[in-house]
Amino acid sequence: MLTKKSKYAIKALVALARHYETEGPLRIAEIAESENIPAKFLETILLELRKHGILGSKKGVNGGYYLIKDPNEVMLSNVMRITDGPIALIPCVSLNFYEKCEECADEVTCGLREIALKVRDASLEILANTSIGDMVKREKQLAVKAKKK
Repeated sequence: MLTKKSKYAIKALVALARHYETEGPLRIAEIAESENIPAKFLETILLELRKHGILGSKKGVNGGYYLIKDPNEVMLSNVMRITDGPIALIPCVSLNFYEKCEECADEVTCGLREIALKVRDASLEILANTSIGDMVKREKQLAVKAKKK
């Protein structure tokens, strides 16, 4: 399940991507209001994304946060790993956070592990190939479809 932390991180990055190269940095309050995210929680998330080299920040009257990476280079899988850690359902199939399952006697013959591998691979296929830039494009396409109805 996608946690609120990951959802809010993605929403904030999409908001920043909409302003990429056109307007200056966005203040936390602006992002929080436009995306309906609690400002204190958002501040923590943005600091974490800055620490991982996705965002930059500027102090002062015209300050705020901005993307330092092209939105098309910021993949959903990376954002989710930064904000929540493993994407895999169980630790023994995680690519970046592997741990042996305590209750598992034999990984080789574990049926649950086999299914979890398939879920992980299918999820990563989508998440590792979908960028924040793609999310902005999808929003625009969905808005056009909604207007036609």
